[in-house]
Amino acid sequence: MTSGSQRASAFGRLSGAEIFGQDLSALGLLGVLRAPASRRWFIGSGIAVVFWIIGGWDRFAAAAIAAGALPLRTAHLAVFMLSFMLIPPFSWGQTLARKLGLLAFLVVLSLGFFLYDSSGGGWYWTYVAVLAGVQQIPRGIFLGFLAGLFVVSLSIQLGHGLAFVEALNQPTLIVSLGLLLAALGRQAQTLRELRGAQHELAELAVAEERNRVARDLHDILGHSLTVIAVKAELTGRLVRLDPDRAEREAADLEELARGALADVRATVGGYRGVSVATELAEARAALESAGIEPRLPVAADSVTAANRELFGWVLREGVTNVVRHSGASVCEVAFGPDWIQIDDDGAGPSSAAEPGQAPAGHGLSGLGERAHAAGLTLSLGRSELGGYRLRVAA
Repeated sequence: MTSGSQRASAFGRLSGAEIFGQDLSALGLLGVLRAPASRRWFIGSGIAVVFWIIGGWDRFAAAAIAAGALPLRTAHLAVFMLSFMLIPPFSWGQTLARKLGLLAFLVVLSLGFFLYDSSGGGWYWTYVAVLAGVQQIPRGIFLGFLAGLFVVSLSIQLGHGLAFVEALNQPTLIVSLGLLLAALGRQAQTLRELRGAQHELAELAVAEERNRVARDLHDILGHSLTVIAVKAELTGRLVRLDPDRAEREAADLEELARGALADVRATVGGYRGVSVATELAEARAALESAGIEPRLPVAADSVTAANRELFGWVLREGVTNVVRHSGASVCEVAFGPDWIQIDDDGAGPSSAAEPGQAPAGHGLSGLGERAHAAGLTLSLGRSELGGYRLRVAA
């Protein structure tokens, strides 16, 4: 059984949508009747019923009174019209068997009119055709059903002695109204699908932005906090041995902390930039502070403009991992227009990684995503220096 809160939630999700033909069953009985799609249908179908009353009630009532069956025939008409109005909201989004069952129920009701109006009973099939159109049943079944109504209606009209052209009026109206409502339903369905696609794209954009922020924060804080930790340890050892240098290291710590804070704010704001040139200077300072010999290029002019930001991230993540995990004494960096390579002489992998091996860890995984987006590949392996090699290349 659907709870009240579930029905309210479903009603809220559907209340602003174009729901011509959408499943309303989650709303419950009262929710279905109050749903915006149902209200729009009730207005349109109510106008059709009023139109019939204005144009056909006098003839209907006169024939019923003459036969002494006004209450019975009026009850039959009321059940037919109420069924025509109420069936669609309770069939939208349901199984084909249920749709056809409800449609068959209205067909059976319509056949009752032929018992006392053999020539005019077919006009009630216009309502049957409209119902079939708004139910959004499969195209083949729908067209076959309309064709059947057309043939039977035409045959009845011709059987009552009408000329062929006059006999076409009723079946043509039946088919045209059915096709019109079916076309409107298909259009509304397309609109729902487009809005659903827009909603999915919006969710993907949000997820991508969350991934970007998480990746950037990891890269920023992972690097900065590693350097801060190393410098703090160094400062603690130098306080008594070399107070002047300890003071300089403490000043560097303050500057690093301020820079990390600014980077975090810029990342959240979405306008932070990274460059391989600026990362070279930071990498040198980080390696020296950790007691690792930096073998770095003097400049990054050979790197193409399109790769400078990516290589900046590679340099930052790679050097951070060397400082944090490698136990190395040397770190060597080399790059070209579309490749960058970071080697160390630390512990290295237990066995050489396969070319193109997917990197492990959040930072390297994020780096791999960046490289893939730029059309490059990140790979890990054993360096000629004896430790790790991190390489991003075409």
